[in-house]
Amino acid sequence: MARALGLDFGTTNTVMALSENGTQSRSMQFSSMAGDTDSMRTALSFMKDPSLGAAALQVEAGQAAIRQFIDHAGDCRFLQSIKTFAASSLFQGTLIYAKRQTFEDLMEVFLRKLKTYAGDNWNGDIGTVVAGRPVRFAGSNPNEDLALQRYNEALTRMGFPNIHYVYEPVAAAYYFAQSLKKDANVLVADFGGGTTDYSLIRFETNGGQLSAKPIGHSGVGVAGDHFDFRMIDNLVSPEIGKGSQFKSFDKVLDVPAGYYVNFGRWNQLSIFKTSKEFTDLKSLVRSALEPEKLEMFIDLVEHDEGYPLYQAISATKMALSQHEEAEFNFSPLGKSGRKTVRRADFDTWISDDLAKIEDALDEVLTKTNTDASSIDKVFLTGGTSFVPAVRKIFTQRFDADKIESGGELLSIAHGLAMIGENGDIERWTA
Repeated sequence: MARALGLDFGTTNTVMALSENGTQSRSMQFSSMAGDTDSMRTALSFMKDPSLGAAALQVEAGQAAIRQFIDHAGDCRFLQSIKTFAASSLFQGTLIYAKRQTFEDLMEVFLRKLKTYAGDNWNGDIGTVVAGRPVRFAGSNPNEDLALQRYNEALTRMGFPNIHYVYEPVAAAYYFAQSLKKDANVLVADFGGGTTDYSLIRFETNGGQLSAKPIGHSGVGVAGDHFDFRMIDNLVSPEIGKGSQFKSFDKVLDVPAGYYVNFGRWNQLSIFKTSKEFTDLKSLVRSALEPEKLEMFIDLVEHDEGYPLYQAISATKMALSQHEEAEFNFSPLGKSGRKTVRRADFDTWISDDLAKIEDALDEVLTKTNTDASSIDKVFLTGGTSFVPAVRKIFTQRFDADKIESGGELLSIAHGLAMIGENGDIERWTA
């Protein structure tokens, strides 16, 4: 019997789940040179390989792509957070070794690599794919229709006969609702890498069948990746010249802040390395008032320290979820790369992002005319839900016994797979 595949194509991680007996699901397992896992980083790497022929490329995905990039930084093209381009009308493709790759091409290549890594776990009896989608796609002016058109093209190329789309927080809610003991109004907050999404749903059980009535949705293009950048911008960028100055004839000018935007994505530094901007930065060293800081910036770029930096930032952020203070350790910065970070300072750095996340929560409650007291359960999912300042948004509004979490990486994919086996799947789709 054909099964349903739940596809949580995320900004940071991608997870797949297969339906089992209608009411259960299991995670798709992947095996690559980076090991065995049930989730994959949403990343691709491309590298020329003479053994494959003049026009062929060695392609890897997930952690294997990161490893290939680190081992061959100068010879490898690396892409991550592909999902952020889905709704961008400005993104018409990118050149990879002189061949133009559209969003649809990249999504297809990524999924085919996952199929290869899955091996026998991905067999031919998949009849339906249920793909998650955010309530609001990332970007300053996202085109939702374009994003879904691109998704559909890539998934159609994969040969799926039936394709459906479900809001990601709705899928998480469906997963969570399996454990409900009584009818309930459920608010789901899904914190991804690039977006924060809310869904408010009424769940009821009649004759042993779970039914749901969507009440409202909202979302904002702010999430965990923004928090990482705020930490870098406050802990690292000032040590490597942000806010410093240089002399230009008889004037003293600020070092352009635009150089430091390249830390928004760790792999962006490898692209910056070959840019005119980087050449201009190196030329500023001679006239800089604090040349040692710019020299440190240049060393980080030339030695491809972007990924180790983000690992150090992630470790610090995770530690701050458990403690009021945490150590930031990044040896390439020398003494300035070892600092004690206070949670209170981190909360200040992300305050603008937190305000946008809270505004999106206000939006779903206001436009549905829902009072906090009428919500029975609040389900928080996604890694950023562990950040205390994020959880505080909810503990200040809802009773503590109403708030639950779990399945931070897997809940959406499993919910999608189970919805795919539901007899009234159309009622769940977006």
